[in-house]
Amino acid sequence: MATRPTATETGRKLFVGPRFRRIRQQLGLSQTQIAEGLGMSPSYINLIERNQRPVTAQLLLRLAETYDLDLRDLATADEDRFFAELNEIFSDPLFRQIDLPKQELRDLAELAPGVTHALQRLYAAYTEARRGETMVAAQIADRTDGVRFEANPIERVRDLIEANRNYFPDLEQAAEGLRDEIEVASQDMFAALSTRLREKHSTTVRIMPIEVMRETLRRWDRHRRQILISELVDPSGRAFQLAFQIALAENGPLLDAIVTRTGALDDTSRRLYRITLANYFAAAVMMPYQPFHTAAESLGYDVHVLGQRFSASFEQVCHRLTTLQRPTSRGVPFFMLRVDNAGNVSKRFSSGTFPFSKFGGTCPLWNVHSTFDTPDRLLSQIIELPDGSKYFSIAQTVRRPAAPHAQPQPRFALGLGCELRHAARLVYAAGFDLEKTEGTPIGVNCRLCERENCSQRAEPPLTRALILDENTRRMTSFSFSNAREL
Repeated sequence: MATRPTATETGRKLFVGPRFRRIRQQLGLSQTQIAEGLGMSPSYINLIERNQRPVTAQLLLRLAETYDLDLRDLATADEDRFFAELNEIFSDPLFRQIDLPKQELRDLAELAPGVTHALQRLYAAYTEARRGETMVAAQIADRTDGVRFEANPIERVRDLIEANRNYFPDLEQAAEGLRDEIEVASQDMFAALSTRLREKHSTTVRIMPIEVMRETLRRWDRHRRQILISELVDPSGRAFQLAFQIALAENGPLLDAIVTRTGALDDTSRRLYRITLANYFAAAVMMPYQPFHTAAESLGYDVHVLGQRFSASFEQVCHRLTTLQRPTSRGVPFFMLRVDNAGNVSKRFSSGTFPFSKFGGTCPLWNVHSTFDTPDRLLSQIIELPDGSKYFSIAQTVRRPAAPHAQPQPRFALGLGCELRHAARLVYAAGFDLEKTEGTPIGVNCRLCERENCSQRAEPPLTRALILDENTRRMTSFSFSNAREL
């Protein structure tokens, strides 16, 4: 009986079918299309993707040359992310009796990414059920409306964005087409978009006082054909809101097509995904891909200067930087997150390999949290995870639209980072010895971090047995054994 080939190198041959399939899907090509581009038959491509035929080094080079790919990035980013997700899931006490070697998790992440994704969704539903068992049970039991239940629409949409490496070429093309038509400088964007809405859609734009808008920042009045924007929204936010409205008015079918390609989604996830895609389009209109990428490279990814040049906020620029994954002009693969001063993560995007936790907060030793002590000051840091991987990050607090006096003024911290090997391209790395500077040791979060003697630890790691000794008081609140708990 023939044994199934593994994704290991045999001479100069590689069995990397799932990896090859992901590259093809990221390019938006069918098996027939990529076969034509590489000069081979679709049936052979099918065998490669099923791990029934090897991928030679020559074929990989041909793939890279034909489609201008950086195979190193494309081949490892998803697998590292999938492995991080599996590691987090199987660290749960639910699996305490299972001694599962890390290498098996890596093999699963590489050979069966679909299974990894299914496990992640199943675990997400499980954790959601633990938090609200009664509510979840009621929703599952209610089958009269025929709506498919999704445990967490926000995480579902985040998964879809990550699956696309936070890059949507169809939306980029549509946004570039709009910019070519209006032909205005970034500082005139709001006026130009207002004119387009009035002339093409018979829609007027009105900036309204807070007494009228109250807690609402934008409202589309369909009957009066008006877009109402609160006076609290700053200029960059106003332009963004109009670009968002144009996405819905002019590119609704395109948004629907992208949503439909994902397969079955419940109504909440579908609506959220559509809104997310419209937001993507709006950012691409304000910061069109090629001019923005060129400026980012020439300015060393200086976020503040980019914001001035494209009339965009710090947060808008950071978010846009995570989308620069066009095969012919790829930017630094950034990751980004937004947290409040309680450590809650409200945004998380990655075009790289940073292993965000899906079921917890972040490490308090990461200086993204320190920015609340130094408002408006940008902090730089080299961080190192327990597995030895190093990253360079910047962080700064940002303010959302102002709130009236006596109401809480919303503040968030933004973290933007990349693998250390890309840091030399950033203006913020000047003054750092990237070869010798030791990184600040952090973890993904406390429940997954196995570092000992951390005074900031909020809970013991799930994979270690807690040690309690009434005769000893250590600097950290939790002591645990070095042996994994089975």
